[in-house]
Amino acid sequence: IFSSLYLITILGNIFIVVIIITDFHLHSPMYFLLANLSFIDFCLSSVTTPKMITDFLKEKKTISFGGCMCQIFFGHFFGGGEMVLLVSMAYDRYVAICKPLHYSSIMNRHMCIGLVMTSWIIGFVHSISQLVIIVNLPFCGSRELDSFFCDIPLVIKLACIDIYVLEILINADSGVLAAICFILLLISYSHILVTVCLHSKDGASKALSTCTAHITVVVLFFGPCIFIYLWPVSITWVDKFLAVFYAVITPLLNPAIYTLRNKEIKNAV
Repeated sequence: IFSSLYLITILGNIFIVVIIITDFHLHSPMYFLLANLSFIDFCLSSVTTPKMITDFLKEKKTISFGGCMCQIFFGHFFGGGEMVLLVSMAYDRYVAICKPLHYSSIMNRHMCIGLVMTSWIIGFVHSISQLVIIVNLPFCGSRELDSFFCDIPLVIKLACIDIYVLEILINADSGVLAAICFILLLISYSHILVTVCLHSKDGASKALSTCTAHITVVVLFFGPCIFIYLWPVSITWVDKFLAVFYAVITPLLNPAIYTLRNKEIKNAV
């Protein structure tokens, strides 16, 4: 089942990237950002899913320390980058709908590249700041992780020191980034929807359709992340389900949501 889901995820996201690059009509800021989102989803699903699939076939499931640290680094790198990229996409829609006459001058080539570079840089800084904290921790005793892949909240529980303060710092790092991006997205889309309802009758349907697709992706992506890192009570089976949903299902749903609800991509297909 997971092999099939992973294959569909890879093909779906690569398909979106290729069709946006090859179709001249899709060479606009919105689709440039969407192509980058699909590429990040492709990378994010590839961090943990192949290892998880092979582990299902093994009786003894192991991962090296280096492999575990790589999963943590790249998982947070691509995850953090995607959060910021979703904010960039919301900003793009805000400018397009609320300031249409200035759209071409604001969302120029340099701005688009700058937004994408910012998402990669923030993702890297977020990830490396987490890794620096845990890579030198002393680990002893049990080395068993009660999950399908390595993530920081589980790994630090294996450390031989008091992790109370460390846990707060690490959860705050991920949780604050997720919460800030989520709040910015809520403000942005609320402003867009109010503007559409008040001023635009003709373009309301298309704008609402685009925003609905974006908001659906935002909720599916941020919901599990905020629950895992900001929810005070940890329920093991819920955390496992959300971790798999975040790593496997969300990157699969993104291309489906954008493709099924977007007429321009349908025409390009």
